[in-house]
Amino acid sequence: MFELSIVWSVLPALLKGALLTLELTALVILLGSALALPLALIKNSRLAWARSAANAYVVFFRGTPSLVQVFLLYFGASQFAWIQSSFLWPVFRNPFWCVVIALGLNSAAYTGKTLAAALAAVPRGMKEAAFTLGLSRTKSFLTVEFPLAARAALPAFGNEIILTCKATSLASTVTLLDLTGTARLLTSETYAPYEVFLSAGLVYLAINYGLMLVMRRLESSFKYSN
Repeated sequence: MFELSIVWSVLPALLKGALLTLELTALVILLGSALALPLALIKNSRLAWARSAANAYVVFFRGTPSLVQVFLLYFGASQFAWIQSSFLWPVFRNPFWCVVIALGLNSAAYTGKTLAAALAAVPRGMKEAAFTLGLSRTKSFLTVEFPLAARAALPAFGNEIILTCKATSLASTVTLLDLTGTARLLTSETYAPYEVFLSAGLVYLAINYGLMLVMRRLESSFKYSN
């Protein structure tokens, strides 16, 4: 039988776990975004070998489960002695950073592909107009091509943020007490999985609905500033 009192009793702990979920989401998106632009430029490169390397990266991270990627980094990196003896070991032995790196690399694959397509779709006339005005290749990219591509890619980027927030639930598989991890711990303490996970689901819903509203506001501001 559903007990509302359990929902209220577990909510503070779930909200505390939600803070870690938000922190993971922010760091994953920052890392993914930082890697997405160079990946997009490489995908649109004139060099065949560079495009092949970028495409292989995208195929790997989009074609394999995020959980496998997290496990490969967290459990797999410790198998190599050279990693254990390097300056990287404090990072790879920490489940928090393993999740951030694994999901960040995954996010970069999706965002990079979207951005590459948006850059390729920038009208040739806009580029020629920038050249006619005397803008350098770099200045044309920064002031004309990239802003247009970023605006076009914004809806897909908003979806990626929400998907990333939900994907952070995988952190619970490597001992992190994020929102899902906290829910699993509370379930073992209260023996009330329905109430606990329903509460966790509602917290996820509130977070993602808030993110959706923010992204819609950004999209609207870009639309009206056009």
